[in-house]
Amino acid sequence: MRAIGLMSGTSFDGVDIALIETDGERVEALGPVGYRPYSDDERSLLRQALSEGASLKDRESRPGVLREADEFVTRVHAETVEKFLGDEKLGRIDIVGFHGQTVIHKPQTKLTVQIGDGAALAKRLGVPVAYDFRQADVESGGQGAPIVPIFHQALARDLARPRPIAVLNIGGVANVTYVDGGDPVACDTGPGNALIDDFMRARTGAPYDNFGDVAATGTPDYAFIANTLKNPFFDQKPPKSLDRNAFSFGNIGLPDFSVSDGAATLSALTVEAVARIVPYLPAVPKSWIVAGGGARNKTLMKMLGERLKPGTVETADEAGWSADALEAQAFAFLAARVVCGKPITFPKTTGVASPMTGGVVAKP
Repeated sequence: MRAIGLMSGTSFDGVDIALIETDGERVEALGPVGYRPYSDDERSLLRQALSEGASLKDRESRPGVLREADEFVTRVHAETVEKFLGDEKLGRIDIVGFHGQTVIHKPQTKLTVQIGDGAALAKRLGVPVAYDFRQADVESGGQGAPIVPIFHQALARDLARPRPIAVLNIGGVANVTYVDGGDPVACDTGPGNALIDDFMRARTGAPYDNFGDVAATGTPDYAFIANTLKNPFFDQKPPKSLDRNAFSFGNIGLPDFSVSDGAATLSALTVEAVARIVPYLPAVPKSWIVAGGGARNKTLMKMLGERLKPGTVETADEAGWSADALEAQAFAFLAARVVCGKPITFPKTTGVASPMTGGVVAKP
């Protein structure tokens, strides 16, 4: 199948899009990728939606700004696909994988909501759209996240690196997939870029710490980090998952750091949270492949390289993949699996009792 995947993550940076060719088991080819950044006003709308989403009690409600955001997410994803198809002069597309925008993720109450209308997207594009990937897993008692480990496993199958391999995705929340044969083992590790981004925006107006340049000039407060890591989440064994707002400034009691020390401390917190998961993995990974926005953060990458020794740490780009488009590619792969009726979540990735199919396919 020729599948397009779309991803708008919890960092609110924009929409990633990618084409892959797959049979739902192997990745036959990685095709072109693209990116549509959000404007400041668009990011503001999505942050308001996230704030309102925190109080949702059911999946169907779209009060206030959530309705506007739902329509925006659908429209901007449609425009991104249309431009991508035109720019790349692509022919037949068999399926589009549409994640939508997560506004609340509370698997303990069996509630996960990704705004965006998959049926409307399919109608506009004239192509089948797979969406709502997490709900079936959550309803069956799983965490509903992380959901992309089966794609990480498919990519790592042919990667010439010492094993075990850990694929670390650092988006708003960070998650890891452990690959060493058999079904993948995976979980969220803790905050990814979200706290760093929110801190930079609050203190400087910048949307993020570009390349980690600000953090590179600061000094991490390891006493604060150690206190934050006392949160029970970090002592839970995988599988486990987080809502983006689980670690917000209000929750962690952030001191009045200088800008550089705050950026350094929150970056080190992300790294230490990753390191905390290592004892809970089946074995210590020998190779770490880092994707997501965090892979562009040179300070984070340096910290990870030092903290995860003797394992090697490299970006997905350096491994021959795409650090920026990996999640979009993953949802193309998941869409193909949905069409084929193959499982997309597993006991050791989300905690569901047995491998689960999921997702809904909307036809044009």
